[in-house]
Amino acid sequence: MTATLERTPAAAAAAPESIGPLRTLRHGLTLAGRSVLKIRKSPEGLIDVTIQPILFLVMFVYLFGGAISGDTGSYLQVTLPGVMAMNMVFGSLGTGMALNTDINKGVFDRFRSLPVARSAPLIGAVLGDIVRYLVSLAVLLVFATIMGFRIQTDPLSALLAIVVVIAFALAMCWITVFLGMLIKSQQALPGVAMAFMFPLTMGSNVFVPTHTMPGWLQAWVGINPVTQLADTARGLMIGGPVLGPLTATAIWMVAIVAVFFPLAMWAYRRRV
Repeated sequence: MTATLERTPAAAAAAPESIGPLRTLRHGLTLAGRSVLKIRKSPEGLIDVTIQPILFLVMFVYLFGGAISGDTGSYLQVTLPGVMAMNMVFGSLGTGMALNTDINKGVFDRFRSLPVARSAPLIGAVLGDIVRYLVSLAVLLVFATIMGFRIQTDPLSALLAIVVVIAFALAMCWITVFLGMLIKSQQALPGVAMAFMFPLTMGSNVFVPTHTMPGWLQAWVGINPVTQLADTARGLMIGGPVLGPLTATAIWMVAIVAVFFPLAMWAYRRRV
């Protein structure tokens, strides 16, 4: 005797609902608001992206500016756009750490019980960090202006520089998301991420001209994405070549997203 199994109304109701791209984006934006709310309730979480770049700027300008450029004023003009680029790379670490913390504390278990897209918490975490980046850049630019920095191009070009460095940070977020999903220990994550980020930031022309470095290091600095981003910001804010560095930066952003977005999604699905 063969039994025919039919889906009952209750079983149909329990079936997972298909969520389209628009609803997924809406859910992601809603959870991005959660990230913004966390910043408003705990502003001390912005210390790493506000105080740290100011310390780097003050230290390098006043300790090494005279030796490198002859005077601190001209060195500040060249260094500030580079510090903006470096700050965005370090700031992207916050995304991976926040997701790692939420998973380890069971927050994602609560998300799974809600009728939201599975990828919405991940999208919301990345989009919510835009506010962190804007606050970070605003504080850094205000402080640099007090120190004597002046935009030498025009406001539209300076605004474009801010957009480019934030876009680069969003691309870098997928690297830190991948690391945050792959590494289970929250204590180990900063050390692993810094081992990856320091060659990018310090092995660039953010603080020192490329031609003063050894030949083998110049080869790396020339292709380093942080170097390209810093040169793009310099061209847009104080004048100089823009098209070449901007094109290289765009290529790097596309490459980073193409490689690490799928890896981040794979690692994310494994954890949640």
